[in-house]
Amino acid sequence: MKNVFSIYACTPFRGCGVNSLALGSRWCVCGEWSERSTEKAHSTLAQAPESGDIVCGGMASSHGKNEHRFADWMANLPESMHSIPLTNLAIPGSHDSFSFYIDESSPVGPEQTDAVQNFVSVFGTVAKKLMRKWLATQTMNFSTQLEAGVRFFDLRISTKPRDPDNELFFAHGLFSATVREGLEQISSFLSAHAREVVFLDFNHFYGVQNLHHEKLVSMLRDVFGEKLAPVVFAQEVSLQYLWEKEYQVLVFYHSPMALEVPFLWPGQMMPAPWANTTDPEKLIQFLQASVADRRRKGTFFVSQVVLTPKASTVMKGVASGLRETITERALPSMMLWIRAQRPGESGINIITADFVELGDFISAVITLNYHMDDEEENAT
Repeated sequence: MKNVFSIYACTPFRGCGVNSLALGSRWCVCGEWSERSTEKAHSTLAQAPESGDIVCGGMASSHGKNEHRFADWMANLPESMHSIPLTNLAIPGSHDSFSFYIDESSPVGPEQTDAVQNFVSVFGTVAKKLMRKWLATQTMNFSTQLEAGVRFFDLRISTKPRDPDNELFFAHGLFSATVREGLEQISSFLSAHAREVVFLDFNHFYGVQNLHHEKLVSMLRDVFGEKLAPVVFAQEVSLQYLWEKEYQVLVFYHSPMALEVPFLWPGQMMPAPWANTTDPEKLIQFLQASVADRRRKGTFFVSQVVLTPKASTVMKGVASGLRETITERALPSMMLWIRAQRPGESGINIITADFVELGDFISAVITLNYHMDDEEENAT
């Protein structure tokens, strides 16, 4: 099977969200930085390698050298942050992380409604091409996301109807590549960056039965081995704790199977409330309320800075896609909200978005950690 993770890493997909699937936002540069925090972040991260432009399947990425400064951002955090629980750090994540590749030749996912199934049965490939404009929420493959600084991955798993091999695929309306391909790409990065840590959030399962769960658990053991962190209290997990034990992977699993496997963290330890709105103002209100409600619960927490179009919105912009129809108009308010946040038990933790390579989303989230360091220095 060809390596779709390399071939499609830089394909300019657009948009997300069809039916009730969440979608996210493209990012731009807006708002003001704390100059001191920015300088500290960039000087600390300057140790990371700068190996030139990213090349994906023969295509040079437009993401330049600068993105590589975040390849080791966890390792390069100030020593004062090494013992802080990861629940209290700001961590960038991607929404529908695998959707940089959408297989237009695949069947429609089993989670889709009869209306979508009928739409595709009538219009075939044309329908799938239009769907892709609203389904693909990332353009970078897993390796490139990791090099750019993403550490949280939103993963949705599906089987294909009547597949004799019982293969597991990533899926978002249509099917993506195999789960094993993605996990191996993540593992390769971690082997080369021994002090970086990732969160794998398996939060949707479509057509997955016990034998498929068992296959996925076996796959995780095979691919990550000793990198898998067993479940403990969330407040015990710091970078120092993980480095000492040489753990790099926390797997969150939204299924009862999590209760049977020591390295599967229960899904309730990674809540990710969803605003389900197409209105940027309502989204910001929801995010603020969610962060306030999260306080002192002792779990990890995801703020989904994503918008979800109504069916009428999709129909109006069906040919142009999400990015042109919705997200560009919402950029300023979303980035202003992110820059105003602070990490901590009373603040944000993980923030996810679509098209994470655009604008300053990743650096904006990472730099929030340095604001926290500033405040501690000011307090003394």
